[in-house]
Amino acid sequence: MNKTAFIAIVGKPNVGKSSILNKILGQKIAIVSSKPQTTRTRIMGVLTENDTQLVFIDTPGLHKPRNDLDRFMLRSVNESVAGVDACILVVEAGRDISQEESQLIDKFKSMDIPAILAINKIDTIQDKSKLAQQISKLSPMYDFEAVVPCSAQTNSGISDLKDELKKLAYESDFMFDEDTLTDQPERVIAAEIIREKLLRLLEREVPHGSAVFVERMKERHDSDIIDIDAVIYCERDSHKGIIIGKGGSMLKKIGTYARQDMEKFFDCKINLQIWVKVKEDWRNRENILRSLGYDESNFE
Repeated sequence: MNKTAFIAIVGKPNVGKSSILNKILGQKIAIVSSKPQTTRTRIMGVLTENDTQLVFIDTPGLHKPRNDLDRFMLRSVNESVAGVDACILVVEAGRDISQEESQLIDKFKSMDIPAILAINKIDTIQDKSKLAQQISKLSPMYDFEAVVPCSAQTNSGISDLKDELKKLAYESDFMFDEDTLTDQPERVIAAEIIREKLLRLLEREVPHGSAVFVERMKERHDSDIIDIDAVIYCERDSHKGIIIGKGGSMLKKIGTYARQDMEKFFDCKINLQIWVKVKEDWRNRENILRSLGYDESNFE
């Protein structure tokens, strides 16, 4: 009999939730950067091994909302936790527990939901006694199914984490075909790849004030080339200038890196065209948020 489980990956920003998801799946589907709030929406990843299928929901980092986009992200976390069979709470090795993490543990208690504690970035801790102290502080806070020290950077502990997660699966038909990796449309994946390059190449405020929308994605007839037209929306003319760069140099770099990643993911040649447009205060404009996929109806 097959087994399955829906599992939410939660935690505060920049603790490595998306990196852990990518490592578990063995392929990159969630964008990663060193900047907080990289993930904006719920990204679903599917792992099928033998008779077990685990469906993961990677959520935005829990943080205090400052605009309509932040409020969408916060609701995304809360709705994700409410609709799954289990959770992974990801915390950073060597760090004291934060208020946001305490709130998530309180939510686990109120719902009596199975949860695994994943202590990520153990490769950054030289004094392992600090890790032991952290485990002794966190373990009594909730009846975790398991506590797994790990490193998404080095892959240490990821296999152990998968083994613990499989124990949470229950008898059920698979929810997805066995070769499914994610439920994200190809246009969304392409847009997220471009947004990752913004996060990696530009200073903090510019990419967080930017969004990417793929207007066209079409495979050429009798060819293995996909044409992709994308627009980067930013909030200020000054940001537009930074994204484009002198003589278009930065936009060219963003496009080159994004195309390379797209070709790896889609396994074909990509013809990528990117434009940059200004939409002031888009993070507080409901119609724009909806057009970019940040839609409250996603939770109805």
